[in-house]
Amino acid sequence: MAQMTAQAAPPVGKPATTRTASPFQRFLHAREASTFLALVVLFALGTLIAPGFLGTDNFLTVGQQIAQIGIMAIGVTFVIINAEIDLSVGSIYGLGAVVGGLLMTSDVAWPLAAVGGIAAGAVAGLVNGLLTVGFGIPSFIVTLGTLSVYRGVTLLLSGGSPISLSANDPNVAEFNLLGQGKLFGLLPMQLVIFALVAVLGTIVLSRSRYGFNTYAVGGSAEAARLCGIRTGRVKVAAFVLSGTLAGLAGVLGLSFLSYVQGVTGTGMELTAISAVIIGGAALFGGSGTMLGTVIGVAFIGVLQNILNLRGISSFWQTVATGSVIILAVAADTWLRRRSGRR
Repeated sequence: MAQMTAQAAPPVGKPATTRTASPFQRFLHAREASTFLALVVLFALGTLIAPGFLGTDNFLTVGQQIAQIGIMAIGVTFVIINAEIDLSVGSIYGLGAVVGGLLMTSDVAWPLAAVGGIAAGAVAGLVNGLLTVGFGIPSFIVTLGTLSVYRGVTLLLSGGSPISLSANDPNVAEFNLLGQGKLFGLLPMQLVIFALVAVLGTIVLSRSRYGFNTYAVGGSAEAARLCGIRTGRVKVAAFVLSGTLAGLAGVLGLSFLSYVQGVTGTGMELTAISAVIIGGAALFGGSGTMLGTVIGVAFIGVLQNILNLRGISSFWQTVATGSVIILAVAADTWLRRRSGRR
């Protein structure tokens, strides 16, 4: 009897209850919190200094403007969490748009033309992944090279001439609804597609085995390999996702403008990578979320919108975006060092 009593008694010194952090407390300690708070401050600043900032039309315009970069950033997030980098997404954007444009001008039905542009992006991403994993070449070098290669292929395909789509063609008119249409007459279709891609990206990254493997490979590729994870496949898949979404963004860009040329997409890779870094993803891999990426994309979009409303030169906008990137990386480095001292 005494033995039963002793077994039933709780261990000495063990607390009777444990406190679980609330969702709000967990958010305050999340990497995205600082970026979100910066976005709130930027939003408040915009209401004070930018005439016309507060308004449904302006917010919907911002949403449409960030959609293409946002879609690209979702794909880049997978690559960066894998501790890799993809500098070629801007060129893949242009490649997808040109391939789609050439198919449209060849009287191919618009769904097939759109799929063709997206497929071109997927193949480009696959090449990036195979070169990085198969030959052991750092992804920085691989994608720095393919940035030029894909740009050259795009110029060759277009012959250096712009491709214009005629809105009088019923096939083109239907295709243009992807980039110019509005759901329920209010929400830009590009923004709706971005939201769908972000939701799917969140599910894949946070709810699937592939997402778990992505974090594991980014944290330590060797440890992941010893655990039985096929690290090469995980990384190649990330590059394919990045290329596919860059191709999709290019197709949406073509649909929005009905126009594309060989240099389309130049510099977009820097904005997409910036959004991911500003959103809290670590350059060395292993951490980052889709929520953070979406917040980073929104931050860049709101910042550029405020500068536009204030009539600030696009040159200064580039300076501002670069400064924000430096501050974001500096803040991340400081937080890592601080947490390491604890």
